Amino acid sequence: MTGITLLSEADLRGCVALDLASIEAIEQAFVLLATAAVAMPPILRLDIPEHNGEVDVKTAYLQGLDRFAIKVSPGFFDNPGLGLPSLNGMMMLLSARTGLLDALLLDNGYLTAVRTAAAGAVAARCLSRAGSRSVALIGAGEQAALQLQALRLVRPIETVRVWARDSARVATFSAELARDSGLTVTPCASIDDAMTGVDIAITCTPSREPLIEVRHLHPGLHITAMGSDAEHKNEISPQALAMVDRYVADRLSQTRILGELHHALAAGVIADESGFAELGQVLAGQRSGRTSEVQITLCDLTGTGAQDTAMANLAFERARSAGKGFQFGS
Repeated sequence: MTGITLLSEADLRGCVALDLASIEAIEQAFVLLATAAVAMPPILRLDIPEHNGEVDVKTAYLQGLDRFAIKVSPGFFDNPGLGLPSLNGMMMLLSARTGLLDALLLDNGYLTAVRTAAAGAVAARCLSRAGSRSVALIGAGEQAALQLQALRLVRPIETVRVWARDSARVATFSAELARDSGLTVTPCASIDDAMTGVDIAITCTPSREPLIEVRHLHPGLHITAMGSDAEHKNEISPQALAMVDRYVADRLSQTRILGELHHALAAGVIADESGFAELGQVLAGQRSGRTSEVQITLCDLTGTGAQDTAMANLAFERARSAGKGFQFGS
């Protein structure tokens, strides 16, 4: 029996960053979803309503990678009131040849945060206008900051507009973002203000009610929607989704159930989604994405096990090269 590598959050933060290599790894995972024999079962979800908690379990085998990940991702949204983080988690990395456990990645959700932001960058690079310089962040949490960080690696962003329900949080977040990024950051009192004239909008909230409406759409806009990763979450109104020129899913089998598409289908404003593309298909050249400067595009990201397997493999290889981790069980 070979040894097992135990990697802490500190180990992983020390060798995995939100950089171009992470973005490329996630992009390749999407391409494999469209071009290879990927095994990715439906998400296993456990709800614990009395404690405002949920747990997702995601996994995928990507052909060509030596290992596959199984990720357990809890979200307990009353935790901040207890002085605890709302999100945490871990990944198990197993050999694709033997099924033996190679590593435990105790990342507390860090790798999920990185791969989620990297997916946003992949979507924007694929679907937004190449010269996009302005972005609306709908949400003012950790993921909003990471989304901007990732977006700046693929687009020449100069101005940022921020809206969230908590205006005090928006003000603090915007000031910190301006200080750390050197960008022009404007806190907005309404979504209408935030969406005015921007090239890209990123929604990253746990909202249960639509935030982006038809009136917020304008020619050339790209929207990356990532908050709707459960049936009850909804950031894009069904009518707005039905109005975009190009709807692209990370995985249609998921967005039909969990994503923004789910709400549009339930509302009856979209009757046939068979013509919609997946992000991997667009990246692989199998389906078209943006074909003009004036089209409105939307990418519906619910988070895939393929992303987790890709990120866990990248993290393990980097950690091994850096001599990180504790070995046991050998």
